[in-house]
Amino acid sequence: MTGARKDKIASAFGAVAEGYEEHAGVQRIAARTVADLAALRALPQNARILEIGCGTGLLTREIGQRWPTASLVATDLAAGMVEHAADGAMLAGTFLPMDGERPWFDGPHFDLILSSLAFQWFDDLELALARLQGLLRPEGRLIFSTMGADSFANWRAAHAACDVVAGVPDYPDLKSLSQALGAYPDAFAFEETYPVEWGSAQGLIRHLKGIGASVPAPGHRPVPAGALRRVMSRFDEAGARDNYHVLFGRITRLA
Repeated sequence: MTGARKDKIASAFGAVAEGYEEHAGVQRIAARTVADLAALRALPQNARILEIGCGTGLLTREIGQRWPTASLVATDLAAGMVEHAADGAMLAGTFLPMDGERPWFDGPHFDLILSSLAFQWFDDLELALARLQGLLRPEGRLIFSTMGADSFANWRAAHAACDVVAGVPDYPDLKSLSQALGAYPDAFAFEETYPVEWGSAQGLIRHLKGIGASVPAPGHRPVPAGALRRVMSRFDEAGARDNYHVLFGRITRLA
């Protein structure tokens, strides 16, 4: 991924920080699920937690409620998101803009690394997992959610029916993520599907813009206006509904 593309992603998300949570229904569910998974096992006293892709603080606030005495470092690629999360976090911590797949830390430092719906923006997920796993202390855990391959399948199908390609990036399926996690002796992955009624193609487009997911897949050419109108009509005729396909994963660093 080029630096220019990451700059576009950071700018897109930073621009919507103020209104992001009005559009973030599934994002809220995924963040809570990640926190629930992490809470299944007790953390050591004075635990150190790193959050990757904190956004406006959906997961950050879950962390604060569950582990109020932990030392938290919350990060996001978009400086505007970091500022918003810090303002509304209602907990002490360090908030800083950072590319999650190129962390500034070195060596085993954290007891828990959490991330919700950020890894899909990584250039090399397997390399990022290795880097983040290397930041865990013995028995430390990396728990995350990321977009899955079947997300927005109906929107993609409407494009295909009109002989154009949607700008939605390619996401991993459960099999490929499980294979990537197979490099670690204690890891697992599972998937969840969240159906959403958009009301119309316009509703889906408003949602994607509202959460900052407006940077298309690398190399994607914009769909001409006339073709996009046909795509939108096709999507509406099919019911204007689609799914979020979300993959969840966990890696535990053994002693």
